[in-house]
Parts: sequence; structure tokens; C-alpha cells
Amino acid sequence: MEVVTISPRELDAKRRDGEPIELIDVRTPIEYREIHCPFARNVPLSDLDPKAIIRAREKSDQPLYVICRSGSRGKQACEKFIAGGYTNVVNVEGGTSAWAESGLPVNRGKKMISLERQVRIVAGSLVLLGSIVGYFIEPAFIGLSAFVGAGLLFAGITDTCGMGMILARMPWNKVTPTTPQCAVQTGKESS
Repeated sequence: MEVVTISPRELDAKRRDGEPIELIDVRTPIEYREIHCPFARNVPLSDLDPKAIIRAREKSDQPLYVICRSGSRGKQACEKFIAGGYTNVVNVEGGTSAWAESGLPVNRGKKMISLERQVRIVAGSLVLLGSIVGYFIEPAFIGLSAFVGAGLLFAGITDTCGMGMILARMPWNKVTPTTPQCAVQTGKESS
């Protein structure tokens, strides 16, 4: 499935030229709160309902832009839209990381441990625990390390992380929505 992309600078130029831009950020709310494009609306990939978003759009003939951290989840979101019958969807190359590295404006909030780091901490802890308990107490616990290793291998191959999805639902990763629901941004300033 071919996904159309746009660079952060090209998208910003369209916005500055007054083109209406609807940008959906498909990262988790905690990632969004930490840093995001000022006119992006947060709709986590896990909650993404392409048909509902398309029905709610005022100008469905306009492209729908999608952004994530580095482009991978954005591509997955675009594929969901395309599978749902909406092909006028564009992924922002390099995601929010590339947006910020390009020197474009971002909103910054509370810094948290990223979901990716949380997965590494939990996975490493489980592998270490399984190894230690398996060696000193009960050899069957080595299976815990093997299970986590298999999960990491699966996550690497499929680009889907079950542990990450579980951690994203933990209370410390919940954010109360404060995002304005304005979905379309133009480059023209309002007075």
C-alpha cells in the first residue's frame, strides 16, 4: 500500500500560504503533551476510527495530514484511512521529531519518560528477573526471559508492541484532554 508523504517544511509552507491544514497526531496523549505541532489534534493510533474522522470533517476534499514521532505510526494510520476508503491522506516524513529538528514551532509541555524507554525498562527488568530467579531458584523462570525475548522479536518484525500498548494504558501515562478541538488551521492569523 503506497502512502503519500510530505516534509515538515512543505507542510508548514502550505499552512503559511493560507491553505487549510488538518493535522492529526497519532501518538499517545503523553507523547503529545510533551511536544507537538501547534495545530495538530491528538487522536492516538489505538483509538483511531478513520470512518468517524472522515464523517466529521467539514471539507472532506482537502488532504488529511497525519504525524507521529518518527513516521512509522503515521504510516500505519494512513494505511488505516486508505483501507477505510479514504485515499487523500498524507504522512508527515520524520514525524514530530523532524518537525522540531527543522526549527518549526512546537508546543512543549511536561517531560515524561517516553513509552519506548518504558518498554525497554520493563522488558529489561523482566529478562533480568527471569534469568536471576531461573538460575538461583527455579529453572522454569528462564521461560519468562524467553517469552519477553520472543515478544521483542515479534515487535521488531511487525512494528507492533503489545507491551507498549499495555503501558500506554497505565495510569501514569494518562493525560486529561486539554487540546483545543479546532481541527483546521490556516496560515492567516485571526484578529
